[in-house]
Amino acid sequence: MSRFPYLFSEIALGSTVLKNRIVSTGHHTHHAHGAPSDRLVAYQEARARGGAGLIVIEVAAVHESAQFSANLLQVTAPDCIPGYAKVVAACRPHGARVFGQLFHPGREIQSTADGMMAVAYAPSAVPNERFHIMPRPMPESMIEEVIAGFGRGAGYLAEAGLDGVEIVASHSYLPAQFLNPRLNQRTDRWGGSFENRLRFLKEAIAAARKAIGDRTLGMRISGDEIDPAQGLDADEVAAICAGLAPGLDYVSVVAGMSSTLGSSVHVVPPMGIAAGYIAPYARRVREATGLPVIATGRINQPQIAEAMLAAGDADLCGMTRAMICDPEMPRKAAQGRLDDIRACIGCNQACIGHSHKGVPISCIQYPESGREQQYGALVPATRPRSVLVVGGGPAGLKAAAVAAARGHDVTLMEKAPHLGGQTLLAQKLPGREEFGGIVQNLEHEARKAGAIIRTGTGVDAAMVRNLAPETVVVATGARPFAPELEGRDEAHMVEAWDVLAGRVNVGASVVIADWRCDWIGIGLAEMLASAGSRVILCLNGAMAGETLQLYVRNHYLGRLHKLGVPVRTHLRLFGADADSAFFQDTLTGDAVVIDEVDTVVTALGHVGDDDLLHALAGYDGEVRGIGDCIVARSAEEAVYEGLLAGWEI
Repeated sequence: MSRFPYLFSEIALGSTVLKNRIVSTGHHTHHAHGAPSDRLVAYQEARARGGAGLIVIEVAAVHESAQFSANLLQVTAPDCIPGYAKVVAACRPHGARVFGQLFHPGREIQSTADGMMAVAYAPSAVPNERFHIMPRPMPESMIEEVIAGFGRGAGYLAEAGLDGVEIVASHSYLPAQFLNPRLNQRTDRWGGSFENRLRFLKEAIAAARKAIGDRTLGMRISGDEIDPAQGLDADEVAAICAGLAPGLDYVSVVAGMSSTLGSSVHVVPPMGIAAGYIAPYARRVREATGLPVIATGRINQPQIAEAMLAAGDADLCGMTRAMICDPEMPRKAAQGRLDDIRACIGCNQACIGHSHKGVPISCIQYPESGREQQYGALVPATRPRSVLVVGGGPAGLKAAAVAAARGHDVTLMEKAPHLGGQTLLAQKLPGREEFGGIVQNLEHEARKAGAIIRTGTGVDAAMVRNLAPETVVVATGARPFAPELEGRDEAHMVEAWDVLAGRVNVGASVVIADWRCDWIGIGLAEMLASAGSRVILCLNGAMAGETLQLYVRNHYLGRLHKLGVPVRTHLRLFGADADSAFFQDTLTGDAVVIDEVDTVVTALGHVGDDDLLHALAGYDGEVRGIGDCIVARSAEEAVYEGLLAGWEI
């Protein structure tokens, strides 16, 4: 009997029968513009081939005023139909059903596709707090145009052969703005009473239903927008869903709203937010409507999904990032191959992080994701070679896994007792514990592919020449940058790595000098403050965590705010003495002194450990450096370069 009897049972959403309860929910991939492209087709087919029961294609604009970014799908004209039909043709042979999303952001819009500031339209002129947008109230004629756009777009999706249509009313996008009495201040038939505020969405649902007939029609909504000042709360959402249920076949439940920094974290909740936390919101909607409910939010493992289904919290589970990280996750779970599942760690770096940069999404653990046309099918090596990988961090492990899977004879050597490199430090920070999963996953893949792994084994040039591999992949990582600083010997100045590794003690009063403005400074500040130290976080930048994906940054900034940690910006570390830290203001050049300091913790960047690369100059075989040993960056670049090395050997 399957370990997941609920997850792998059939379910009907209206007229559509799904083979299982695993959903790849709509998410903006930036793989296409206007109409689905061949790249988007390949991306969605990979999830269908991997065993997903339902594929929901990403948001598509229903009106010209909905164009909120580049690489946005549109269903405003019939020329979108052939592209959507290609997605259906690619996914259906694998047993997956395909729905499409209809979308209008309303005031949740920053710019037009060409980068100019957009005229944002909303029910009323209530400003957007996060994007600092003041919208223009929609005239009634425009409201009717947009409703007609929902119907027209639904018709195009039906004509393309999609099984169903989903109206996006989540995250305080336009339909939710009409529903919300704090945002909808109209006095005409589109605002005021509860029934009037439901009118926009009711008519959009009716227009879509008329266009698609008996095909499946659903709605995505935030079960709680998690903002006490502006957002819809769980009681309001339950009443709304109950009022709309007669026109729908299912409800897809998420959390949060795009409008505020704190609530927008829940659009794509990062690690640090509990797995499966969406359950009570989904249950509330399920009880209010009696409809099948899809729950989406930090469901990264089949065990979590099964428990939610068994408890009656939901009927299906959106496992989108889980399948960005491992498109084969459903198939592996069905076959009982749980150890082979590459679990999403919620880092948000290459998925929503890429999306916010306007570039195609991928995954730091699995850079093949989103690049299926180039790396979707592993190509065996034409001639197996002997390969030595030096370094057991993410870059080296990925190179070893891919090269071994292609048939090469691979040995990986790591001088430390444990694999992982900097990830061993990253996972020590509060809320970052899952980050170590990247090493567990890559080690499992490398060993399963046949790579030999030896830890506690240092490698020098003489050893390489003695072993004489045909190819050497140098993945020796980086070391902390330690510039000459005034008073270093007099002050208690310690490196961030040493604090995380427990090699040094810190005093009661700590200044963190953070040049990187990433997870190290912000995480150390929380860790040391939680342990009782008085901490001041000093940044050579404008904001703590400014190089992090914004949902990750805002989540951890909120944690720092709750701890009362002072954050000072635009400060360049100059030096220190026994009880003071000296900075220079990078905007004015003025001196800044912070007194009563026991310890200065430095997070001043890293430099590549390229000693072995230099020592192998003139080596007879192929030598290739990857990852931080070339120049220190992030795990994403390291794993991607490991992929390239494994493919190109």
